[in-house]
Amino acid sequence: MFLKTSFTTLIVGVFVVYVLHTCWVMYGIVYTKPCNNPKGANCITPFLAGNPKLQLSIYTTLRSNAEGGHTLIHKEENFDVNSKFERTINVSLPKKTRNNGTLYALIFVHQAAHDPWHDPRQVHLVAQLTTYMVPKPPEISLISGEDKTKGQKEGQQKKLHDAATGGGARAGATSVSDHPVSHWRSRLTVNIVGDHFLFDREYLPNDVHRYLRVFQNGKKVVYLPLLFVDELSNRVKDLVEINSTTTELPLIISYDSISLGRLRFWIHMQDAVYSLQQFGFTEKDADEIKGIFVDTNLYFLALTFFVAAFHLLFDFLAFKNDISFWKQKKSMVGMSSKAVLWRCFSTIVIFLYLLDEQTSLLVLIPAGIGSMIEVWKVKKAFKIQVFWKGGKPTFLFGKLDESERRTEEYDTLAMKYLSYLLYPLCIGGAVYALIFLRYKSWYSWLINSLVNGVYAFGFLFMLPQLFVNYKLKSVAHLPWKAFMYKAFNTFIDDVFAFIITMPTSHRLACFRDDVVFLIYLYQRWLYPVDKTRVNEYGVSYDEKPKGKSH
Repeated sequence: MFLKTSFTTLIVGVFVVYVLHTCWVMYGIVYTKPCNNPKGANCITPFLAGNPKLQLSIYTTLRSNAEGGHTLIHKEENFDVNSKFERTINVSLPKKTRNNGTLYALIFVHQAAHDPWHDPRQVHLVAQLTTYMVPKPPEISLISGEDKTKGQKEGQQKKLHDAATGGGARAGATSVSDHPVSHWRSRLTVNIVGDHFLFDREYLPNDVHRYLRVFQNGKKVVYLPLLFVDELSNRVKDLVEINSTTTELPLIISYDSISLGRLRFWIHMQDAVYSLQQFGFTEKDADEIKGIFVDTNLYFLALTFFVAAFHLLFDFLAFKNDISFWKQKKSMVGMSSKAVLWRCFSTIVIFLYLLDEQTSLLVLIPAGIGSMIEVWKVKKAFKIQVFWKGGKPTFLFGKLDESERRTEEYDTLAMKYLSYLLYPLCIGGAVYALIFLRYKSWYSWLINSLVNGVYAFGFLFMLPQLFVNYKLKSVAHLPWKAFMYKAFNTFIDDVFAFIITMPTSHRLACFRDDVVFLIYLYQRWLYPVDKTRVNEYGVSYDEKPKGKSH
């Protein structure tokens, strides 16, 4: 017991150190020490302090170094750094871009009435307007065979253009390539630091240094506007597939000023996403991370970090106690074996659903590990032993004692009553989906129907355990440590169900667990601890522990 407590204390201690270290790092990112002596030689003054007349010019080019020509697509002549705006323009696509090529944007901020290519006081950045991604397979009606891809693509195109254009995304395609194809990024977000911040040469942050362009003005060193392109705002949902018939596509140019602290934070987050992509993360994997930061203020991001950190801690402690509980489990007295089997089945179904939807690895890997753990629990619950004979497995099921048989009778009775409600609802939902919804294949329909049944009615399979508790008038057999950690995470999920984008079925699943949890708490209060009852390890407290023979 001392070793277990020490290990848990160690984990909590490491967690506290991690949170404090992260807070210190975050403080170092958002805080920059200013120059205290404006007339000193170490100060770098802002060019914007002189209120110069500026212009924003944006060009497209086939190469990032602008070799081979460039085309002006937009210019903002009376450009005010502190004025937010959004423009929608149509961009003509070169033939090379239409043939699965790339296209870049060159963003210049320069002095008004000056050519940006020859202005010594200009700053510019390069942004990629296209990216490569495997197109999403079309969805069809499995009964009529009607393809919905055309309507979806045309609807998306109409939304972006606000009116139908001569080109458009691929329409009426019945087959989708397995190879990555060029997709159009329909949004370009540009930021400039609006603060007139005085940098100190000795404390110049490394992350800002690469965006800093300076020139000598007499004895002063002046830095040009800090220009930044927000790559985190490029989401997968905004991508439009390009093909040879796409002559032009709309581009939303969004501009807003940004604080220095937010700029530094954005640079670090953007670098982190880029590093993940270098390690093999796809555009869709990175999009899951981008969704955390887009349209979110820094205070909410800080709250998200702390809550997510506690969620991770409770997840680990619940995992540790759950594994320890089932590892020492000797008897299934008071435990619903049907509920264990259902959890295994539902976890595997959710994993297959996430796999079919090509979900991010950040979600897929934990779901796969959870599925394997649930399979191991089923093996322990049903006392299954596997023997290999001639390369073929043989399964041997253990026998139940009298107390376990009594629990099994209650469990079977609860499932009998539950099946009268559950099976018609699941079958009815699957038939409705088959008639009115569209899927990629029959397998996709099957997995979606099963996972919808798990999300919508899965909490009903927690009821047999409540029924067993009611019949035995005891809750001592439950893994309460792991249960409480999971309960804390359930309430955390409730908070973020309102503010994090997720499927509606998953959002409802967060709240349905609360009802069952409250009933469990009521049963724990209703059935106080009796030391003569069997606990979660298959023994009672009044039994004397057997000492080891020497």
